[in-house]
Amino acid sequence: MTMTPDHTPGSHTPARRTVAAGALAGAAALLLGTGTASAAASRPLVLRLPAPTGPHAVGATVRHLVDPSRNDPWAPAVGVRELMVTVFRPAASGRGLPRMPQLTPGAADAFTFLAPLVRPGLPGAGVDWAATLTHARTGAPPLPARRPVLVYSPGGGDSRAMGSSLAIDLASHGWTVVTVDHPGDASEVEFPVERPGRERVRTTVLRPDLDAGTFRTMIDTRVADLRFVLDALGLDRVGLYGHSAGGTAVAQALHEDPRVAAAVNLEGYLDQMDGALLPVAREGTDRPLLLAGTDGFRDARLDRSWSALLGRGGPVARRQLADSHHWVFTDYAALVPQLRAAGLTTAAGRAGMVGTVDPRASVPAVRKLVRSFFARHLPVPGSGAVPRAVRAPGSAPPARWGRSPQ
Repeated sequence: MTMTPDHTPGSHTPARRTVAAGALAGAAALLLGTGTASAAASRPLVLRLPAPTGPHAVGATVRHLVDPSRNDPWAPAVGVRELMVTVFRPAASGRGLPRMPQLTPGAADAFTFLAPLVRPGLPGAGVDWAATLTHARTGAPPLPARRPVLVYSPGGGDSRAMGSSLAIDLASHGWTVVTVDHPGDASEVEFPVERPGRERVRTTVLRPDLDAGTFRTMIDTRVADLRFVLDALGLDRVGLYGHSAGGTAVAQALHEDPRVAAAVNLEGYLDQMDGALLPVAREGTDRPLLLAGTDGFRDARLDRSWSALLGRGGPVARRQLADSHHWVFTDYAALVPQLRAAGLTTAAGRAGMVGTVDPRASVPAVRKLVRSFFARHLPVPGSGAVPRAVRAPGSAPPARWGRSPQ
């Protein structure tokens, strides 16, 4: 596994940015020691996220959850385990209400500094990360109905914000979607207030030289975080999906918690770094699990741990996306090609993050794969079959999903 580190609303002021940069200097030294930075454009680039495809407007609510029964493994001085989550729901209308930023002001300041450290393909300057808006509206009243719930766990070193596009698309098709931050391994998390043991914006403790003990702690903590979210929100039958370390965690949570009805593992290993298989891979599952990967990230370790699970039988399927790489399952699928077009990353940087596949093909392909899986196993009442997308003239050809050879 390579960790860099992965599996592994409002405006901001110069004063805030100066404080954030000073606070993060130590984190940068821990992460890489030195960083690279692209020359900033005269006007910072504003990146755009793809619009959702469902019939519903989407509303968003942010919640701060506190688990007093656990301490934080990454920052014991905090005394409790805190999570930040965003709940996306189908809404009656969002007209006239503000669109939720992808990153909060404090998180954007931190990410501006950390981006090339946690993701070396990203530029160190030239992007206004605070300006990217999602297609969810804050304060939009939810549609009245009981809806199936999906919970998302991002990759190690990523925040929940980098899974906004897929979450909002799922909500536009009728699901309630909860995206979860895992503070300590997430690149940055902004809390409502400071508290003893942490600042308001908390940054990652992960380093590129991730060891087996740290990886084990990360996965165990994430599984416990996901189970706590189900407790705190009173959820009793849910779907989970996750990317990279998040994919590892949701697969193991499916194995451990009977409240999880189905799960999608977006390219997460199913073993420990020392090669020991996780219980889900060793013992199998009797509930649906989708393993989705890319041809660019595939390696012997992934094949071994996934094949072990597939060899147990049960309702497990594997798919692979062609001409793609690890972060094609996240918002980077749409954002990194924009960086390349603006000259803020190299062709190699683009290929190393999301592959060469056109985002007009990859974004719909990933959305459809996840959506169709949950439409079968946690359907939205009254939704019927998920319609096939019609390709407009001049659009990119569809991305190629294949049954991955074993």
